[in-house]
Amino acid sequence: MDTLTRKSLGGLAQLEVALAMALFVPAWSLRFWQGWVYWLLFSLCVLAITLYFLKHDRHLIEGRLAAGPRAERQARQKIVQALAAPLFATAMVVPALDHRYGWSCVPTALMIAGDAMLVLSFAIIFFVFKENSYAAATIRVEAGQRVISTGVYRIVRHPMYAAAVLLFVATPLALGSFWGLIVVLPLCAVLVARLLDEERYLSANLAGYDAYRGQVRYRLVPYIW
Repeated sequence: MDTLTRKSLGGLAQLEVALAMALFVPAWSLRFWQGWVYWLLFSLCVLAITLYFLKHDRHLIEGRLAAGPRAERQARQKIVQALAAPLFATAMVVPALDHRYGWSCVPTALMIAGDAMLVLSFAIIFFVFKENSYAAATIRVEAGQRVISTGVYRIVRHPMYAAAVLLFVATPLALGSFWGLIVVLPLCAVLVARLLDEERYLSANLAGYDAYRGQVRYRLVPYIW
């Protein structure tokens, strides 16, 4: 196993453990079937995407390994990343507590819809990665990088962030918690702050990005914004 594969799969294993802790420790029970379904779907989607691009686009995987506040180069993005991680953890902890104490009564059909949204969000991420080998986990512009305007980038300028919003909404629903939806608002606010700052950076540092902004009107949600 080469170094990149080892690092990627090791990071994935750490992520799966962290997800399991966020779900099952606050729930204080392994009899949380919504948590198991969410954890399995999330883990399988991330594993499938990782294995695919380890074979087909190792440059992309290299760019995804460096993530989090320390990896960011701009102070504003360090703050955004420092807020995003605990908020996303909270989006799982609240539903786990909800399960433990029985705060919500979410219909099974809505939970299944949440699971479907989760899978759809990862499908969008997959197509983002296929289209854009420069989709790094941090905001940067590499030598030779060009503007991507094909595929999902013809619909919105930030399709990966659109997938993230879908994932944020899907998480509490899939986990059977209406109370967890409260966390979605600050998560989306942090994402929008990152998006706007990224657009300023790309306009200043990536040739052709302003022309692309003129071609694709919507940032995140088609026909809305």
